[in-house]
Amino acid sequence: MSTPSRTSHAGAPEPVRSKAAGHESLAPQQVRIVGRLSYLLMWLGGCVSIGTFTMGSSLVGTLNLVQLLIAISIGCLVISLGLVVNGAAGYKFGIPFMVQARNSFGFTGTRIPGLIRAVPALVWYGFQSWIGAAALNQVSAVLFGFSNLVLFFILFQFLQIGLSVFGFKGIKWLENIGAIFILASLVYMFFSVLDRYGAEIQANLVDTEGTWGAPFWGATMLFLGIYATMMINVSDYSREHTRGTGPGLLTGIYTAAILPVTVFMGMIGLMVSSATGVVDPIQVFSNAVDNPPLLVITLLFIAFAQVTTNVLNNVVPPTYVLMDIFKLSFRTSTVIVGLLAFATFPWLLVREESADGLQVFVQTYSAFLGPIFAVMVVDYYVIRRRALDLGKLYDVAGPYRGVNPSAVLAVVIGVIAAFLFADFSWYAGLVPAGVSYYLLMQHWAPSRRFRPETAPTGDRRVAAE
Repeated sequence: MSTPSRTSHAGAPEPVRSKAAGHESLAPQQVRIVGRLSYLLMWLGGCVSIGTFTMGSSLVGTLNLVQLLIAISIGCLVISLGLVVNGAAGYKFGIPFMVQARNSFGFTGTRIPGLIRAVPALVWYGFQSWIGAAALNQVSAVLFGFSNLVLFFILFQFLQIGLSVFGFKGIKWLENIGAIFILASLVYMFFSVLDRYGAEIQANLVDTEGTWGAPFWGATMLFLGIYATMMINVSDYSREHTRGTGPGLLTGIYTAAILPVTVFMGMIGLMVSSATGVVDPIQVFSNAVDNPPLLVITLLFIAFAQVTTNVLNNVVPPTYVLMDIFKLSFRTSTVIVGLLAFATFPWLLVREESADGLQVFVQTYSAFLGPIFAVMVVDYYVIRRRALDLGKLYDVAGPYRGVNPSAVLAVVIGVIAAFLFADFSWYAGLVPAGVSYYLLMQHWAPSRRFRPETAPTGDRRVAAE
């Protein structure tokens, strides 16, 4: 079992110095179990999102194949930079997102970005679980003639809950083992789609003009929006990465992990939907693969990819929120999160008409996540100059108690700006939120106790080392 957290004289819990499976803690993480290769494979396996397939499908008639490739690449580069920038605090100090956000939002205020981050995770969790269950149901139908999607959904969800309770030790090995299989399967599916629908793809996506205007830049935000959630709570993962990796190399690791799977999934979605008009990935691959053994392998890949994505991207964030708000254990929280995913009604999200709805969903939650990202980044780099007082971050009665009104007001300002430019919501909210947060923190009296000058210089220097 992991060493229980004890509070030191400075107010911060004793750093966690062991790493038993499933015993995650909000205390500073000193034991780093994920090396560079494992970290790359973890992100690669965790980013095979059926949502990316759906976003590609939603762009039929808007972009050609080259434009989609460039849009995805731009989105992934922004994602990689955002992960490095906002994950620096977690990497340096070993703290998770729900602790990192106390600097800017306060102990009670942290629940606002925490819950905003948790809702998309739960929705994607349910959506991708339904897709994975549908893949297993199709395998059962092909091999045994038995079909019961609801039963497979329930069983699949409990399987993921069982895997989730092992925490980052389980996540590390699950993602490492699955990443290579996932990438190989994506390459195979990509060329299968080209072989079967080559003529239609040539006519609909290669020999078409598309656009380099506003819809193109809106598309970059859609693919960015799939991972905008991860840019908020990236410290939950960076705190597990072994020390010694600089920002440049980290950017390369994130890009090498996220770009290939996003390109393949997005392009497959666009190509197949433009050729057939079908957006359901299970139906797509059932039609694209004639060989039953290969079809079974493909469908098993889809199911396995949902597990790796859910366990990393969609279980950890709401789990830490429950741990922080209700003081629950990691294992109890993961079980509750898995049960909550049943209540997202995923069967409504996989309908033919749901692709546009998911696009609106991504744009909507991105309108909130962009301003939250801006506030956290400005707070860490500009307000605190990368120096954190860990004692205050864990002192419930300290200066960070309650809610920091500057952070909340800045997010509101950013959200308003984002909704004025809904197609670019994540981008549009950044500057208004960041600038207003800086000015409010400098000049608004109600946020005085959240300012770093309340801490002695010596304490800040020690915390920065």
